[in-house]
Amino acid sequence: MKGLWQSFSLAWNFLTILPLPFSSQSHVQPQTIAASFGWYPFVGFLLGTILVLSDRLLMMVLSEPVANMLLLSILVMVTGALHQDGLADTIDAMAGGKDPHHRLAIMRDSHIGAIGATGLILAIGLRYAGLVNLPSESRESLLLCMPALGRWSMVMASWNVTYPRPDGGVAAAFIQFISVRDVFMATMIMLIGLMWAIHPLKAIVLLFGIMLMTRLIVWWASRAFGGVTGDILGTINEVIELIFLVSAPWFVGNL
Repeated sequence: MKGLWQSFSLAWNFLTILPLPFSSQSHVQPQTIAASFGWYPFVGFLLGTILVLSDRLLMMVLSEPVANMLLLSILVMVTGALHQDGLADTIDAMAGGKDPHHRLAIMRDSHIGAIGATGLILAIGLRYAGLVNLPSESRESLLLCMPALGRWSMVMASWNVTYPRPDGGVAAAFIQFISVRDVFMATMIMLIGLMWAIHPLKAIVLLFGIMLMTRLIVWWASRAFGGVTGDILGTINEVIELIFLVSAPWFVGNL
């Protein structure tokens, strides 16, 4: 039980800025760090619950456009803008890098460039448009699932890939020590949650489609960067959540 709590608390503390009582990150083994991947979709569902409850409250007192913008702000604040930072860094690296080594160097730079900032603004705008167009009858179910799907995609993107920096990095332990058990646990949590929130058949189709998209991005990242970094994992989270949001009306209506 102690190991499960430690791996869960690692996932929670890494993916959110919200304090968790009785959590400790001292003397953590790399295998335990990687095991926290198994909890990523569960943490995503907890974030989705925060979004659903916030949405109910905001819609009671504010207009829909303001509520949608505040909902986006809440998700960014609760997660510490971790994945938005990865997206901006990845865009800058692709825009300015000539080869994998140069792109990795740009990605590690803490300063955001004009292209990265523009890409981030466009991504947030598309997220807002996606929220506006969510079907009202399934809005809460989709809000619940969106963060979980993004975080499950990071797990799928970390399996059987190369970490490209020889000097290591934040995501190195995750990628180098992730196990089949971690992937299986994350997938089962994701599948059970989706089946409960939407529909069993839709859940299977959705997971299969996201897995294909995720592995396609991994293939691209391996060619462009020589592997997968933490910034690329954050980018994958953002891309999958965005695709899910903007395609939700079609997905709900046609499957």
